[in-house]
Formats: sequence, structure tokens, C-alpha cells
Amino acid sequence: MQIEQPPTEKPYEKSEGERRGLIIVNTGDGKGKSTAAFGLAMRASGRDKAVKIFQFMKVPSARFGEHRSLEKLGVPIEGLGDGFSWKSKDLDHSAQLARDGWQKARAAILSGDYFLVVLDEVTYPLIYGWVELEEVLQALRDRPSPVHVVLTGRRCPQEIIDLADTVTEMAMVKHAFTQGVPAQRGIED
Repeated sequence: MQIEQPPTEKPYEKSEGERRGLIIVNTGDGKGKSTAAFGLAMRASGRDKAVKIFQFMKVPSARFGEHRSLEKLGVPIEGLGDGFSWKSKDLDHSAQLARDGWQKARAAILSGDYFLVVLDEVTYPLIYGWVELEEVLQALRDRPSPVHVVLTGRRCPQEIIDLADTVTEMAMVKHAFTQGVPAQRGIED
């Protein structure tokens, strides 16, 4: 490790642009896409901003750690799916759940009722062809100016990346699962 001197001057100029809702994408094969989105939801909620989280792959009855914490904070989180596609007994049903869920998420985005809308794991129904990419792009373009939207999931379509204001690609450097360590409650759920 190379030791550095801390900066003694501000490394950037203050932006003079307008404040407006952002489109934020967390994508890539590394861990932390949803976790980062939930962190933004907590930050916004801490500022008394209205937040809504939609999880496209989780079942409505899911009770993972994020559900328990967000419930305590009063942040609504809604599962729209039926779990991992490889566990689905009916992919047509899974696709319909995604389409129905997208209509709920779209309505929330366009309503202007929320400061932040999180579309967790939305890339999967997009890349599976269950939700039309153009519908999502149009809703993002048509949203009221103050509405921020976070989209998460692997292999985010380039068209969304092009439209986004901030894109972070999580890169897997090392993961316990590949070393035979199972998922840990409170860390990966």
C-alpha cells in the first residue's frame, strides 16, 4: 500500500446546475447493488422524503432483513415477483407478475408522490423480455422533475445506462459463495 497525503484543498468545484430528480443505476456482477439502493432509501427517509421500493424478483410475503428494517423505518417495500426464475413452476405467470408489478412501479414514478422510487432487480424482467424496455424508458423520461429513480440488477440495458445520470458497476473481486461459504442471514438477505 502506498501512503498518501490527504488533500488540503477541495478537489472539485461546487456544481451550479439545477437540482432535479436523478436516474441512478447500480449494475454489474458484484455484491451491493440492492444494498446501495436501500442505503439511499434510508438516507432519503431520514430527511423525511417519501420513498417506495419495488422488488421485481421477491415474493410479496418476503421477510428478508431489508423488509424488517425498512418496516421499522416506515419505508414501504413491495415484492412483485415469485422468486428466482429457476424456482418458478410457471414462467408465464412470473412474466405476468413482472408486467403487473411494472404498472404499479410506473404509476408510483409518474404520480410525483415519491421523492425516491427504487426498482430493485428490474433488469431481470427487462432482459427476460417480460417488461418492455421502451415502457420503462418512457416512464423515466416522463417522470416529474423532482422524482429520483434507482434501478438495480445485473446486465442493465445500455439504453437505460445512456439515459441515467449516475451509473455504478459493481465488480466482483472476490465472493465468499465461490469459496463454498453459504449465504449469511443479515448479510445477503
